[in-house]
Amino acid sequence: MVLIAALALVQAVAPAPEGAADPMAALIAETAPAAAPINCAGTHRQGAMIVCRTQPGASVTLGDISVEADDAGWVVLGHDRDAEAQTTLSVALPDGRYEETVSVQQRQYDIQRIEGVPQEYVTPPEEVLERIRAEGRVKRNAYTSRWTGDGFASAFIMPVEGRLTGVYGSQRYYNGEPRRPHYGIDIAAPGGTPVIAPAAGVVTLADPDMYYEGGLIFIDHGQGLTSAFLHLGAVNVDVGQEVAQGEVIGEVGSGGRSTGAHLDWRIKWHNRYIDPAEALAVDPSGLR
Repeated sequence: MVLIAALALVQAVAPAPEGAADPMAALIAETAPAAAPINCAGTHRQGAMIVCRTQPGASVTLGDISVEADDAGWVVLGHDRDAEAQTTLSVALPDGRYEETVSVQQRQYDIQRIEGVPQEYVTPPEEVLERIRAEGRVKRNAYTSRWTGDGFASAFIMPVEGRLTGVYGSQRYYNGEPRRPHYGIDIAAPGGTPVIAPAAGVVTLADPDMYYEGGLIFIDHGQGLTSAFLHLGAVNVDVGQEVAQGEVIGEVGSGGRSTGAHLDWRIKWHNRYIDPAEALAVDPSGLR
């Protein structure tokens, strides 16, 4: 029926005299959908990071989280590990609002069983619970950082080279006991191997000895997209320090809940955990 109606419409519009404006072209221009006011790099799937450009100052909402585009129009968005199959992407502009329904690719995750972890890290003794709670408050506070830079707008690089021993989203069992899903990727490398910043940002946490993480660094890459680097053997940066992509920030270690030297790299956007492997796959250069 749509095709028939279109043909009838073509017949109903008389050809324009030579040199006159074409009424059919004007009609098509009037009825054509407006172009989306946002362009994005990345794939909408569980655990994905999405980098976009839109009008400076526009409010962009993905699901229930809103961010404001910076002065160059850059925005970073993300999908959680267990994101629903559909969500809404909207852009609020001074002259109106754009909205679309986004399909989010679903994933299946691995089960990992890790034995040999010291029992005090699986079931912490009573005397360390206050320390764990205090460190939890420090980490939650660091995650509230909202750096105004746009480190996320450059393609991420690996913070250390090595063998991938753990993947994002997997459900872990420590000494046979189930734990929450793993939200990072594990990269095995010799102790002392330099760890570099995968993207520019500001250091929001730098502690050489956290109970679970050992040496721990947080870097806010902008708009609340924060990388966490766990089990470090050395921490070479300070809170408040701005770091460039590729700058050495620490060394691989095996502190905290760890059975060997490796880097556990995690990324969080607001309250959503992002797969670092997905972040590595995003190339925002086409948006410049």
